[in-house]
Amino acid sequence: MNPKPEEIRSLLEQLSAQDFLNVGLHQVAYIRSAKNGEFSVHAADGSLLSLVESFDLALAAVRHNEMQPVTVH
Repeated sequence: MNPKPEEIRSLLEQLSAQDFLNVGLHQVAYIRSAKNGEFSVHAADGSLLSLVESFDLALAAVRHNEMQPVTVH
């Protein structure tokens, strides 16, 4: 069952600012280049989750924690 656009809009309008900031917090992590060839993994809110030595390790860490990885250039 797919919600109608007006139902989605109504639900989104009920979110507080903090609720909106937490959207995706535990589902999405982004990976970005750090210093010395390392990579940092961040939660959707920008908080640092991990610093690892390769992109492959960063990707594995995100997937191991059942999150969706995204990259930031």
